[in-house]
Amino acid sequence: MSVTYSENVAPDSGDGPSENSIVITPKEAKVATKDTEAIVTVTEPEAAEVPIPAAGAPQPQPVVIVVTELEPVVGEVTDSQPIVTEPVENGHKEPAPTQAQKCVEVTEVKEEQPSTSKVPVSAMKKSAETIATPIKDKDDDVTASTPSPPPPAEDGSTPKKLSIDLPNDSDPESTRGRKDSVWSLGDGQPPEEIDKQIETPPLSTLLIEKPQSGSISVGGDISFVAKVEAKDLLRKPTIKWFKGKWMDLASKTGKHLQLKESFDRFSKIHTFEMHIIKAKENYAGNYRCEVTYKDKFDSCSFDLEVKEVAEGSQNIDIRSAFKRREHKQEEVPEVDVWEILKNARPDEYEKIAFMYGITDLRGLLKRLKKTKKEEKKSEAFAKRLEPAYQVDKGGKIRLVVDLADPTVELKWYKNGQEIRPTPKFIFEHKGTQRIMVINNCQMSDDAAYSVTAGDEKCTTELFVKELPVNIVKKLEPVKTTVNERIELECEVSEEGAKVKWMKNGVEVPTGVRSRYRVKSEGTKHWLIIDDATKDDTGTYSLMATGGTTEAHVQVDLKPLKILTDLQSVTVLLGQPLKLNCEIYPGNIPGRWYKNGQLIQPNERISILHRAKNHNLDIESSTIHDAGDYTFVPEGYTQTLSAKVHIIDPPRVHLEALNVQDNTVVIVAGNKLRLEVPISGEPAPRVVWMKGERVILDSGTRMRAETFADHTCLTIDIAEREDTGNYKIVLQNEAGEDTACVKIKVVDIPDAPEAPLVPNVGGDWCTMTWEAPRYDGGSPILGYFIERKKKQSSRWMRLNFDLCKETTFEPKKMIEGVPYEVRIFAVNTIGVSKPSEPSKPFIPLAVTSEPTMLVVDDVTDTTVTMKWRPPDTIGAAGLDGYQVEYCIEGTDEWILANKELTEKTRYTITGLPVEGKILVRVKAINAAGASPPRTTQHSILVKEVIEPPKIRIPRHLKQTYIRKVGEVVNLVVPFVGKPRPKVTWLKEGQPIDPTINIRNSDCDSIMFIRKAERKHSGKYELSVQVENHIDTAMLDIQIVDLPGPPQAVKIDEVWGNNVALDWNPPKDNGNAPIIGYTIQKADKKTMEWYTCIEHYHRTCITISDLVVGNEYFFRIYSENMVGLSESATATKDSALIVKEGMQLKIPEYNDRDFTEPPKFTQPLINTFAIAGYNATLNCSVRANPRPKVIWMKNKITIIDDPRYRMFSNQGVCTLEIRKPSPFDGGVYTCKAVNDLGEAQVDCKLEVKGGFTFFELMKRGVPLHLIDNYMNESKTSEKAESEKKGSN
Repeated sequence: MSVTYSENVAPDSGDGPSENSIVITPKEAKVATKDTEAIVTVTEPEAAEVPIPAAGAPQPQPVVIVVTELEPVVGEVTDSQPIVTEPVENGHKEPAPTQAQKCVEVTEVKEEQPSTSKVPVSAMKKSAETIATPIKDKDDDVTASTPSPPPPAEDGSTPKKLSIDLPNDSDPESTRGRKDSVWSLGDGQPPEEIDKQIETPPLSTLLIEKPQSGSISVGGDISFVAKVEAKDLLRKPTIKWFKGKWMDLASKTGKHLQLKESFDRFSKIHTFEMHIIKAKENYAGNYRCEVTYKDKFDSCSFDLEVKEVAEGSQNIDIRSAFKRREHKQEEVPEVDVWEILKNARPDEYEKIAFMYGITDLRGLLKRLKKTKKEEKKSEAFAKRLEPAYQVDKGGKIRLVVDLADPTVELKWYKNGQEIRPTPKFIFEHKGTQRIMVINNCQMSDDAAYSVTAGDEKCTTELFVKELPVNIVKKLEPVKTTVNERIELECEVSEEGAKVKWMKNGVEVPTGVRSRYRVKSEGTKHWLIIDDATKDDTGTYSLMATGGTTEAHVQVDLKPLKILTDLQSVTVLLGQPLKLNCEIYPGNIPGRWYKNGQLIQPNERISILHRAKNHNLDIESSTIHDAGDYTFVPEGYTQTLSAKVHIIDPPRVHLEALNVQDNTVVIVAGNKLRLEVPISGEPAPRVVWMKGERVILDSGTRMRAETFADHTCLTIDIAEREDTGNYKIVLQNEAGEDTACVKIKVVDIPDAPEAPLVPNVGGDWCTMTWEAPRYDGGSPILGYFIERKKKQSSRWMRLNFDLCKETTFEPKKMIEGVPYEVRIFAVNTIGVSKPSEPSKPFIPLAVTSEPTMLVVDDVTDTTVTMKWRPPDTIGAAGLDGYQVEYCIEGTDEWILANKELTEKTRYTITGLPVEGKILVRVKAINAAGASPPRTTQHSILVKEVIEPPKIRIPRHLKQTYIRKVGEVVNLVVPFVGKPRPKVTWLKEGQPIDPTINIRNSDCDSIMFIRKAERKHSGKYELSVQVENHIDTAMLDIQIVDLPGPPQAVKIDEVWGNNVALDWNPPKDNGNAPIIGYTIQKADKKTMEWYTCIEHYHRTCITISDLVVGNEYFFRIYSENMVGLSESATATKDSALIVKEGMQLKIPEYNDRDFTEPPKFTQPLINTFAIAGYNATLNCSVRANPRPKVIWMKNKITIIDDPRYRMFSNQGVCTLEIRKPSPFDGGVYTCKAVNDLGEAQVDCKLEVKGGFTFFELMKRGVPLHLIDNYMNESKTSEKAESEKKGSN
């Protein structure tokens, strides 16, 4: 059994000495320990608390406890600890010595073999006192319904109780020592955490219904209900159920314990239930319910009584341990408790602890457990160290071991550190004995010691007992005055003892910045206060381990003497104000008051205290500083008073108006209230004047009023006549002041005159106007312009930002629609009335210049020009064109057509031979002539032969494919002068008469109404001008449906598979065969179903055929036009045999399909038009797949955004985006794989290009332009020579 008690001191209302008492409660309170196996509880019907006078003897007295059935249990305990009293401040009655309450806890431990060790009882008590943990109850009254509270704070000011758990004779043996029992503490809070402080939230009322105590018989069921109202809660509160102090029942739920929760949405109440099923005897005890929600906390304790059937009790007579005993003052002889525990049964441990006052039975049992191991016979030690030794502080101790072999090397250790010989540690040898003497033992010597002899080790513990420090000379009361020195002296029984100074029960701070100084010399201790204040009055005490002494210190004030009183003063406003007085004593602080209000120092006010002088200085006085001033010395009722009067000459504060040049601007018709701040003490007399006329305060429209801190001029309705200078005159007994204010009445300006519209355009006009005659007294800021259609009444504002000028150009008007405009003038006051509207005007515009003026034809005497209509014509329309020419070298423009021409082509006649002219064209409408379009270069009047050039469209550069029966319409443009001769040939022969050919000056058209396959072939077009010829080839392909496949046969039948084989069709429809469609039909139904489409090979295996059926097959051929009109079917049928058929698989030799790259379609020379995308195509065959590389002029094209490269099924494509003449050159396509490489070339020529002017406009450098022009001329010259040679 384990007994633990703790002590705390609580104030008592009496004046008697402190008392120690044991409180034995009938409810159980358990503390879990590591050595605890089961808790046995004894329930008493009542609890009683009997005070026992404490003994003054220094040695502890035994605990005498008497317990009788149905009688209060009274225990007597004496304690050697000093009695602690708490002084009371503020002159109240000093409290009586506190009463110590002790609670006893009894637990059961496993039975272990006792060991032989000798430790005095006093050492046991000392060790127990060092780790005993106080347990605090939340209420002062100890009742049966009080819950087991959490551990308290360490202030020790709250009374504590200790509960006792005694063994229950009726506990069944099966429930003892079971850690899996619902009520076992083995899985509860660890023993290490028992001594830890637990912060308890503040109590609040959360529970609206609390669990009630109850009783049941063994094997019965009972429920406890707690309810919480959730009306003010945002979430579900947290509830915990405990048994005793620490055991949380949440982890003990099972068949004997169930916890339930429910929530009623209508009543907003949480219900928490704890059900105990088939209760056992050890279920009885105190329970607690705790509810927490955020910072709110509530708890309730209740009891459970389990009525038991009387059974055979154990042999332990617990009540005999509690018999009342006489309190003996004589010393208790030291008893070998280790020997007693070694020979006692485990269930008698607690009884022994009660008898000998052992408070730390837990620690004692831990040490006993360590010593219970069976000692092996030592080979090195004939006699080992005792398990423990005890010595008084300052005493001497000898540790002796007897060696079996004196030659063995011996080493001593303290807490694992080797001990070397010093004056403190002396080693002695006496025969086989080895002795270590420890001199002047101190608390630091309280440790574990060990000695090693060879491989063997012997250990022991040394307990150093510290003697109590007693008070030899007590503190004496002190009565002094402020600023005096206070010394409190006390003498104790031991030098260098640690003591604690207290003031009114609170420890006195003794830090560096503290007013208190602590000094000690030998056994004397002083508390010194150098400069005493009234706050130092109180009860001072000194606490030592052996007692406490206290004394009262009274600090009074010295009598006050006024050496210089405060004097009333009169100060001019803005001048410094100084008040001073002189009092004795000089170090008394004080406070300054003005009109009863405390004055705080700031940047303007400074308060100084130097010795006896007290000064109040105000740097610059104000009106508010006038009043009654009082100085109150701190701690005295006597005061010093004076009056301060502030005077100030009158002054007008015009700067507060915050207006420029003191000019106030008011809009006509508005009310003006002009408030001007004034100052002066006493209040001045105010007069307002305009010129020589005085403005009275009784006026109707204009009046003047005066107030305490300002004067006011009011004009109800301002008029232009109110403009002028106003004078303010202030007078008082201190002086006079005048000021002038200018009032300016402003208005909106007059309306401007009607605007004029001198110029009109297609969607714009120019308008002008004059400024208004009267600007309203404020400068004109700008104008707003509005316009409207003449037939409309809605005006539209044209500018949202003010127009500063008197001219404006309205835009975005509709041509041909009459408009009117008007003006608004704007000043700072507002917007004037609108002006009269202008005269109506209609916007009309000439057309833009004609576009694309080029020379169409030139002869020896004529020049034919053509152009396109203007981009913008407008509402006035287009009447015609006017053509003019100018002979180079003159500035005279000659009209070529006397009458306007509506055509966009005109021939100028009568021109000089080989003359050079410039031509321009104008578009004419009702608004006039447009800007002219002029040729950029002069035109030579001479007929020029232009070599023919065929410009083949892009889609005709490749094979032109059409189906049979479709229309063929090919247009091939060309150039050449004079009109070229056009010839068509088909493969060197004249073309078929069914093909229609139509030629013009610029193109040739081939038309076939209904294409036939005979029209397929290569056509040659030749264009001839005199000796110059240009040719082009066109490839036309007319395609048709293919014929059916040939020789379709069943090659082999095995299982449910059929192998088919066939030959391509004789007629492929003038297009390659792209696939085949295979169908099957059951011989029974002959309904055809498609097996596969777009099949490319000429053999196939049809699978998944139905066993037992007989099939026919047919095949369609397919080209780009579609499927053949008919299909070829197998002559024989294929019978799918059910069983017994075996397929003989022929052997095939794998064919090597690898081959080096080979171009099947080379690149062809291509002409591209500048600005239009061009593509180069070729096809390559290779296995494995080759890597395709494109090059331009032998340079690889890599990551150039102007090029895109594609490769699909062997077809390689290079797309050139919007080529320019610089993109012309030799392009190469190169294919490379592991077996080799191949490449093809072609030449790309880009036509169209740019003129010298366009290149300059694009910012191309001159050397690049020169190279480009030279290359263009060289290529054209070479091409013409080539054609001439042909």
